[in-house]
Amino acid sequence: MAKTTLEERYAANLHGVLSCFDRIIIKGTLPGACYADGMTSFLYAHDIRLFDCPRFAEPLRERIRERAREACAAAGIEIEHVSKSHIRKEELVARVLAGRGDAPGLVHVLSAMEACPSYKPWHNKASGKTYLRHDQGKCMHYYFYFIDEELGLCYLRVPTWAPFGLQFYCNGHSALAIALKREGVDYTQADNAFLRVADIERAQALAEAFSPDVLHRRLDRYAQWLCPVLDVFGQAYHWSIRQAEYSTDLMFRSEHILVQLYDAISRQAVLAANADRVSGFLGKKVTPQLAQEIGSRLSTRIEGRCIKHYMGAAGIKVYDKFSRVLRVETTINDLSFFKHHRKVEHKDRHVTCKLAPLKKTIYSLIDLREILLGCNQRYLAFLSSLDDPSAGERDLQRLSQPRVGTDPSVKGLNFFDAAEQTLLRTLQLGKFNIHGWRRADLLTHLQITPSAMSRQLKRLHVLGMIKKVAHTYRYYLTSMGRAAIAAACSLTRFNIVPAMAATH
Repeated sequence: MAKTTLEERYAANLHGVLSCFDRIIIKGTLPGACYADGMTSFLYAHDIRLFDCPRFAEPLRERIRERAREACAAAGIEIEHVSKSHIRKEELVARVLAGRGDAPGLVHVLSAMEACPSYKPWHNKASGKTYLRHDQGKCMHYYFYFIDEELGLCYLRVPTWAPFGLQFYCNGHSALAIALKREGVDYTQADNAFLRVADIERAQALAEAFSPDVLHRRLDRYAQWLCPVLDVFGQAYHWSIRQAEYSTDLMFRSEHILVQLYDAISRQAVLAANADRVSGFLGKKVTPQLAQEIGSRLSTRIEGRCIKHYMGAAGIKVYDKFSRVLRVETTINDLSFFKHHRKVEHKDRHVTCKLAPLKKTIYSLIDLREILLGCNQRYLAFLSSLDDPSAGERDLQRLSQPRVGTDPSVKGLNFFDAAEQTLLRTLQLGKFNIHGWRRADLLTHLQITPSAMSRQLKRLHVLGMIKKVAHTYRYYLTSMGRAAIAAACSLTRFNIVPAMAATH
């Protein structure tokens, strides 16, 4: 018999399963200025000496600085400079949000001196040509944090030096929360995870409706507003995906169930996931030509354990959030890692449909969603195949703990008590397997009064060890009762008794 999936096994203990984009980082580049030859051609076309490139970029730097001051003045905030690299910008913004609230608009602006790509002029004495070469430098970066009406909390990182490459961040769960609020769907959210959603089907439909068109319009608007250099280059920004995360969340009703489940499967998952399985999760095969590192890593943090499997630019991880959400999340740092069937235009301009790497444009989010969802589902199928003793642990707790809320209250089983062991072994007699037993049948094997026997049968029934045959006085063992008695007898006879005998 095939094992059921985790969703099927814990259906009664789940609020639902929700798949959604999480972190999305988008890179914005000016097509004619993002590479050295393009910038060289631009300067030549505008009669600007290559050695005067810094002089050309300085007025543009002042434009961006002035725009940052104007935006802050309009919002009534001040620019906060981050001088140390270990300071977490998210914590600074969280403190501002705690006092400001979640109203749309500019939230905070941070400045930091960070590394950036740049150009330097180079004269080739052999060819006699002068051109720009890539260089690495440092410049002031502005982080504009704002709450968008559709996307929630986002930021745009704007450098103050050419080639003015932008970086935009948004979170799919924040966008979904706004959509649910707009639709009037009740939910409970903690950080970037939903603990409960009233209408899970509607929430999933809204998550899948995340539109690259809406995203593109907002990116262009924020670039025009916060990076006022587009008129100089006469181009619009090209937006490509730098990193994307897609998560599948199993929302549990009780943290006690998830804690036991995750403790059981996390230890097995890190050992059972070999290279072939990791590549299989990500839709790849291990071949002799493969030149990518494959591995697994178990991280223990204050929040709990996180297992991450990685292969080149992609990775998949599982962790529990707040002991209420089991999250499986696939991360991709280079979209060309994945391949799919699409139209390919060749150099001679003829078009064919073939298996090709995924394009990095933001419009690949639609295809990327299906690919990453497939990775999550394959990993969930792997987790479902692992041994899960958490149900057995819950059954043991249920049998050994007293039931106080029942009428009358009953005490739990003590599997090491001699009187109870005699009772349990009697229930397991082979002659009772077919037709069960009556109270009188048990009294012939036990030194106990009829009233005490009735109380014991009532107690075993409340604990779920036995069931009564309808309209009769007969009882039979449940599957849980049969397994518990067999385990207790085996443990006592083959483990405890020999171990105690060895001490003499």
